[in-house]
Amino acid sequence: MTASNVRRRHTGLPPEFARLPMRMVRAATAAQVYAHPRAELARLMDLGLLHRVATGFYMAVPDDRVGTEWMPGLEGAAAGIAVAAYSADDAVVMGVSAARLHGAIPRALATAVVAVPTRHDPIRLADRQAVVRFVVRNTARLDAERIDTELGAVLVTTAEQAVLDLVKRPGLGDAEGEVWPAVEKLYRRCDPEVLAEIADAQTMRTTLVRLGERR
Repeated sequence: MTASNVRRRHTGLPPEFARLPMRMVRAATAAQVYAHPRAELARLMDLGLLHRVATGFYMAVPDDRVGTEWMPGLEGAAAGIAVAAYSADDAVVMGVSAARLHGAIPRALATAVVAVPTRHDPIRLADRQAVVRFVVRNTARLDAERIDTELGAVLVTTAEQAVLDLVKRPGLGDAEGEVWPAVEKLYRRCDPEVLAEIADAQTMRTTLVRLGERR
């Protein structure tokens, strides 16, 4: 390790942190880098290099936002937490949060929803009045695509999957008033054949019928 790298390790953000998926740093990760992780995390926050999202979860501030009042969007923060807790392939943004990332819900929400393979308690964020809710799904079977965010690419349910999920559980995400307008916007992008295929594969035929009745 060169002298400059040694100085950077002690004074700035460790390169290991910036390379993490979604730039999300867990306290356990810091313990692998520092002998005194709690003190170092506090120092990096004081320098504006880390942003505390929730207990035990810190986000490396993008280089061009250091020194500003930067705060990640709720959906990005939720995705980062889920990816750090599981993996980039096992966390899928769904429901109202998928609708947000697809641009179908314009206003900011106070609940984010992420599909994960095993049970996880909700996580309340430390930087705002918001909560991340985890839904147990077979994430490998969800129809999903990777969408780029300011924090990196994340798996998000497709328009077709999001429409079916929203119709099936409109109250999930505490934003029921936003659901049908979002369904209307997303439906315009949907392929009816893909909708039918997903409904068949995921035992959601009743949901598809309900969607047809509402339209």
